[in-house]
Amino acid sequence: MDYTSIGITVLWTFLFLYIIVASIDFGAGFFTLHSKLTGEEKKINHLVERYLNPVWEVTNVFFVFFFVGFVGFFPDSALYLGTVLLVPGSIALILISVRGSFYAFEHYGQDTKLPWIFLYGLTGLLIPASLATVLTISEGGYITEHGSHLDLDWLQLLLSPYAWAVVFLAIVSVLYISSGFLTYYASKAKDKVAYHFMRQWFMFWGPPMIIISLFVFLSLRIQNSDHFYNAVTNYWWMFAISFVFFLIAGVLNLMKKYHGLAFIMVILQMGFAFYGYGLSKLPYLLYPYIKLSDSSVNDSMGLALVIVFVLGLLLLIPSLILLLRLFVFDKEYVEGKK
Repeated sequence: MDYTSIGITVLWTFLFLYIIVASIDFGAGFFTLHSKLTGEEKKINHLVERYLNPVWEVTNVFFVFFFVGFVGFFPDSALYLGTVLLVPGSIALILISVRGSFYAFEHYGQDTKLPWIFLYGLTGLLIPASLATVLTISEGGYITEHGSHLDLDWLQLLLSPYAWAVVFLAIVSVLYISSGFLTYYASKAKDKVAYHFMRQWFMFWGPPMIIISLFVFLSLRIQNSDHFYNAVTNYWWMFAISFVFFLIAGVLNLMKKYHGLAFIMVILQMGFAFYGYGLSKLPYLLYPYIKLSDSSVNDSMGLALVIVFVLGLLLLIPSLILLLRLFVFDKEYVEGKK
């Protein structure tokens, strides 16, 4: 049995769950900052706080599981993760630490100062941008080898249309996912002011996300033609289904009905696109240096890793659902009565 394929599928699921849960958090930071700067903080801040208070502490667990598991299955990847990806990864960790500091001050401080809200909103956009850079680098063309020494060509990365397209797609996707969830959350809370505010943002970010997604595909043809042709030839149907779910979510939002179902459509939309991207990328994980077949773990270790990460997935998902049911979606809690 190919334990590596099973393991990378589980790890990809961890990464997808992190993207969904973290996007809600990251986007909420932008909306909080925007409302503060425009003097409309009373519209959504209370709604954002009710969601974030019980959830923010578990968000990064999915992210940690992914990278620990990736190095576990591909020990040689530590060379690349520790050198070439050190700078973007370190930037992301610093931004996550700054964001964690905001939560501490917001929880235990007397009031929330504008500089902290500014950092909270800014990191919500910069963290996905920095993490998306890692996926960009994995497409190849940015790493140069000098014997056993690896270098990242920063000039080429900064001038790459594909790199910037992925960064903008990451930011817009975060705002789209977050506004979709907060629209549903506001409707469930029967908060009409916050509902109309978030619904407008949800309608606004949908079209730009699709346009930027198309530009990412076009620029991928130049950056990594093998990946592009594999995606459009063998996995086009996954992206087509993703677009159908996008249309359904948009129609439901226009109808002002079934916002919970609309957000499920958003999750399915992102899921089909994300797994389509991952499948079309195979067998390369870091082009052209790391392939799926390069895993050096034996069958016994592979089985042990798969069991551990499957159990971790089975533990985290029910825990998150329980957390949401006990707090976030509790009728009295969501309506601000407790």
